[in-house]
Amino acid sequence: MEYTTLGNTGTTVSKLCFGTWRFAKESGGTVETDREEAHELLDACWDHGVNFIDTANVYGDPNGTSEAWIGEWLEERDDVDREDLVLASKVYFPFNGRGEPGPNDSGLGRKHIRAQIEGTLERLGTDYLDLYYIHRWDENTPIRETMQTLTELVREGKVHYLGASSMAAWQLTKALWTSDVEGLERFDVTQPMVNAAQYDEVGDYLDVCADQDLAVCPYSPLGGGLLTGKYDRTEDGGVEAPDGSRGSLDEMFDEYYATEQAWDVLEAVESVANEVDATPAQVSLQWLIEQDRFTCVPIVGARTPAQLEENVGAVEIELSDEQFERIDSARTDAE
Repeated sequence: MEYTTLGNTGTTVSKLCFGTWRFAKESGGTVETDREEAHELLDACWDHGVNFIDTANVYGDPNGTSEAWIGEWLEERDDVDREDLVLASKVYFPFNGRGEPGPNDSGLGRKHIRAQIEGTLERLGTDYLDLYYIHRWDENTPIRETMQTLTELVREGKVHYLGASSMAAWQLTKALWTSDVEGLERFDVTQPMVNAAQYDEVGDYLDVCADQDLAVCPYSPLGGGLLTGKYDRTEDGGVEAPDGSRGSLDEMFDEYYATEQAWDVLEAVESVANEVDATPAQVSLQWLIEQDRFTCVPIVGARTPAQLEENVGAVEIELSDEQFERIDSARTDAE
């Protein structure tokens, strides 16, 4: 594994982050990743040198299960030191871990953030988080209150750094401006949906990240699996998806991921993969890692240790300038 400094922070992370949103997630009446499989995946992360683990308070059914399984794994592994891991979690969405959500069981107000950080730390079995994201923008809470509360957590030692997930560029800018004007802690890391086929949709957001030296940790870096090359295009323009894949479970997959632009990008990715003796998934991940405007650490959500091993192999390949631009051009030429 290779490592990088996480943006403008002083923390070093693996060039890939492991996402645990599938832990205890129910799809079509089945659990995508059960507890035993989750621990096997975390074992594989450790074996491959992945030290950056991403979760959220609402991951799993019931909410909080993903965090709890990570905490249980950490407690059971005597050879894993908490200080060797970089743990990230999130807050915003309604939390159902204690039954029907109440009126203050969502959002980014002080009451909800304070309650959720305590639950997150307890489930993870740790005294602090390395990174705490706001999962979404809260239109009902002044950003000043949110940043003040998050600043308190940093200064109390419960959180090291702050992150922001999906939101508009102007919202991210407003949050950074508020922190600067009020003398509060600011976001150092972002987590938008970015991949080789879906980059321009958040172009303004990424411009802010580049200007403000924010690290970018993209979720869905393989376009819902389309950029792995495991999907085929049918004659009528649809998608032929393997059983159990995102394409077979998500009714919106065709419209959201399988765009004309995405198929063009996949074609370029596959041509480069053949040239560098790698898989399309590895090329797609390396294309993100090699972004030069900001530190980019893709979040991978492997289903099996074998998939994780394949993803980790992305750090071992190198793209030429021509290959990088070919993939980039496939996206822009399709517009």
